[in-house]
Amino acid sequence: MSTHAPLVPPGAAYYPVQNAGDTRSYAFLLVPGFTLLAFSSAVEPLRIANQLSQKPLYRWRVLSEGGRPVASSSGITVAADEALGPLDRETDLMVCAGNIPSAAAAPAVVATVQRHHRFGGTVGGICTGAFALAHAGVLEDRRFTLHWENQPGFLEDFPRLVPTSNRFESAGRTLTCGGGAASTDMMLSLIARDHGADFAAMVSDMCLRTVLAGAAPEQRSSLAALMRSRSPALIAVVKLMNEHLEDTLSLEALSEAAGCSRRHVERLFKATVGETPNGFYRGLRLDRGRNLLSTTDMTLLEVATACGFNSVSHFSKCFKARFGTVPTRFSHRSRSAGRMARA
Repeated sequence: MSTHAPLVPPGAAYYPVQNAGDTRSYAFLLVPGFTLLAFSSAVEPLRIANQLSQKPLYRWRVLSEGGRPVASSSGITVAADEALGPLDRETDLMVCAGNIPSAAAAPAVVATVQRHHRFGGTVGGICTGAFALAHAGVLEDRRFTLHWENQPGFLEDFPRLVPTSNRFESAGRTLTCGGGAASTDMMLSLIARDHGADFAAMVSDMCLRTVLAGAAPEQRSSLAALMRSRSPALIAVVKLMNEHLEDTLSLEALSEAAGCSRRHVERLFKATVGETPNGFYRGLRLDRGRNLLSTTDMTLLEVATACGFNSVSHFSKCFKARFGTVPTRFSHRSRSAGRMARA
């Protein structure tokens, strides 16, 4: 295991930190297709903390299988400092993954996570890094999260492990976040734990974060904001639709649960989203199907069933109408792209 001197860059802004204590260490394990935004959003708050305090509060390094450079989802390659190997127990190991969750399940990656956690180290998953933690068996009975786009596929692989919708989770010796800007939120929470909320707020200001960490815990905007609607009935119906994509509910059942008549719900949908409730509901189910085809190895029949369709032929017809291609071609294209990215 190589050691790296902490980087303390010069800067104009300054915030004194008293009783800084020992330098905390992070190791970022990059897997093919990792998201550059999520990775840099985790590293930069550490750099800013050192810069603001002019003290070596944090040290970080980059790991990869074989110590090789790793291509991100944007095609930009990042060099690794070293290959996978035993880490000091005080080092927090963060698995950075992306659009190819299976990359985080590589045997060497999973073994590294298992070993570090078994010997008392903290392990984390950034974006879809939770796949590595799940395969390593460290998420049982713990709160965790991953990017919302990949949660349906994750649940198909690990039906007993249910992620939260929060931007990040800290549960003992496991840390997880949805990636993107949520990486910054998670790191700000750790900086606040180490050096206080006031210092973390200054780091947040340097990141130009206009929302305080923890003020907006969920990954996605509320349904009200998404649909630009303040109708409680409409929001309640759409929430129920999302909760019943496989075991679909009739429009009568949805309306009754929302405390409205069927005709009132139909008028709300036409006025607000420009389509019928059934058409909107079908779109949600097809979007889930597209997600499952992209992120899992489920058969077409399994995907159709998971989206509430009684037959593959009906699912395929509706899928083509929405996405302009049949699901068999879409599935083949997505998996081919995944194999190319892993190569």
